[in-house]
Amino acid sequence: MGAHRIAVDTGGTFTDFVLLDESSGEVSIAKILSSPADPSVAVIAGVRRFLDEAAGRTVSSFCHGTTVGTNALLEEKGARTGLLVTEGFRGIYEIMEQSRPHGPALFDLAYDKPALLAPEFRTGEVRERVGHRGEVLLPLDEDALRATLRGLRGRQIESIAVCLLFSYLHPAHERRVLELVREELPGCYVSLSSEVLPQIREYTRLSTTVVNAYLQPIVQRYLTSLRERLHGLGVTTGQAYVMQSNGGTATFGKAAEKAAATLLSGPAGGVTAGARISAMYGIDKVITFDMGGTSCDVALIEGGRPRLGHGGLIGGRQVGLTALEIDTVSAGGGTLASVDAQGVLKVGPDSAGSVPGPACYGGGGTRPTVTDANLALGYFSERSRLGGSLALDTGAALAALREHVARPLGLDPQDAARGIVDVVNTQMQEAIKGISTMHGYDLRDFVLVAFGGAGPVHAAALAAELHMAGVIVPAHPGVFSALGLLMADVQHDHVRSRLDPLAGLRPARVRAVFDELAATATAELRAEGFDPAAIEIDRALDIRYAGQGYEVTVPVPADALDAGDLDIVRKAFDDEHLERFGHAALGEAAEIVSYRVTGRGLVPPVRLPQYAPAGTPLAAAEVERRPVRFGAELLDCPVYARERLDVGTVFTGPAVIDQEDTTVVVLPGQQVTVDQWLNLFLAPAAPEGDPR
Repeated sequence: MGAHRIAVDTGGTFTDFVLLDESSGEVSIAKILSSPADPSVAVIAGVRRFLDEAAGRTVSSFCHGTTVGTNALLEEKGARTGLLVTEGFRGIYEIMEQSRPHGPALFDLAYDKPALLAPEFRTGEVRERVGHRGEVLLPLDEDALRATLRGLRGRQIESIAVCLLFSYLHPAHERRVLELVREELPGCYVSLSSEVLPQIREYTRLSTTVVNAYLQPIVQRYLTSLRERLHGLGVTTGQAYVMQSNGGTATFGKAAEKAAATLLSGPAGGVTAGARISAMYGIDKVITFDMGGTSCDVALIEGGRPRLGHGGLIGGRQVGLTALEIDTVSAGGGTLASVDAQGVLKVGPDSAGSVPGPACYGGGGTRPTVTDANLALGYFSERSRLGGSLALDTGAALAALREHVARPLGLDPQDAARGIVDVVNTQMQEAIKGISTMHGYDLRDFVLVAFGGAGPVHAAALAAELHMAGVIVPAHPGVFSALGLLMADVQHDHVRSRLDPLAGLRPARVRAVFDELAATATAELRAEGFDPAAIEIDRALDIRYAGQGYEVTVPVPADALDAGDLDIVRKAFDDEHLERFGHAALGEAAEIVSYRVTGRGLVPPVRLPQYAPAGTPLAAAEVERRPVRFGAELLDCPVYARERLDVGTVFTGPAVIDQEDTTVVVLPGQQVTVDQWLNLFLAPAAPEGDPR
């Protein structure tokens, strides 16, 4: 047997598995109900299933998308965390940025700040001071620090965050604090801001470091336990990776050290795969749409590259690490529907999850979900097998809809189901608009890449409502995020803040900073087994007009520093500012705020097999006809088995396409084409009166 790569993506309802045969390119998939109490139980069960299917399988690579850190933060179930700050600045964490977040919180009279992950009674002050140029104004008082640490001993601290003023310019004090913490509080995890996020803006740096300290023991224990259990199955490869928020992967060890970088580990894989599929099609503008059991994630890809950000709120807490710009809404197959006291239909944010699950799962759930509504509308049937094996109970779905939505609103259960789907679709449309039209993009230029267990059920309706250019449904949409894990390169981001006026700055000085960061990134990747030929280095600068409170990140090609000045960089900054904000201040001074270097260890590319037409007629793929509700109409609709659809097949909706890991719903008039990779392309329905 040849070598295989395994990817596992843990979701709120299902855990998804992909097995790639490196010699043939053949892909095998599986879905197992997630095990929220211990996510590794489902992970190990799926890996064992793959290994048991064929004796002698060897695993050359293992990659995991995990929500362990995300759940710990959102549910506030992280480690007991302490905080060390420069003397006189203990209030910064509690004050935060003295502002509310944007959105509904601005108008919420009962708004409360998020709870402090490192409470005041676990906070200590460090007598030291570094100036804004990195000069030492007050040396570190080690005796006073030892006394402070001894005072914290009885407060059950598992992990401690250290954030001293201007430590990104002079990290020596934080490094010495680390040594003293290990002496006085042995066994305590330590996160240094000069290592987690060595950049300007104190509160963001502090908050990110506290989040990292809060999650590090949780993620470390989980990954250590998972690695031991994988070894027990014979999966001992050194290429064991975890997906990061930036769209790249990291080794288990690196992921545990910088646990805050895994907060978007779950949805990042799908965005990475979406970028690859846009390249396969030669489509420049794509929006990925990942709808699973508990949430929906959308991201914009332009020119084959997902948009990246360098900070945002997760669970109401500021995290300043580089991350894919992914917008998430509580809209999944398991999202619960109800009628409030005012008689208004509500969908979300609560979810039935995998336990007890939707009413139709037969797992004890009694409240209606989006999945129950889809079953009632005919998009699913009792012949459908969610996840390949889970039978559905139409009677239980209708009973839940009748009791909790239809009867309170005086509706027929099917009308109630239609209302639930319309509401959840509207919520997801707003998420798509939020990353596109709200930033000046025209959705008519974009194709929707739909995946996740529930994404292809809703994608056709969303694309039609938003007048998008079409929908791509990958061959294995239910496990597409897991497939993306196999496509992701190992990636390490490095940043250094230093304020340098752009005018008169010598390129050699910029190159020197880049070279130092690049040497660090290269050394990391070399230590992880990558040859120099498999290492790529990207460089970028955060630049702003003098006096601004925000920056624009500008990529810096290597040849941009070959000239005798930085005019190329300045022009790129002005152009990007004009594109993003609609104006540029060409006559104003500009300054560099941060230098960024990204190191990538290139993994062998995933080459998906291509297929030739076999001459199978469309009629051979039809498995049944059943009534399906589209808007106000109940239509007699063909149901096709996707595995029987031949390459080159073209047909027009309405249709339902069933497969092991999802169901694809095609609206009346939409045209479906099966391509050589067995992806489906759904073209928009022709306008009324159009002879097409």
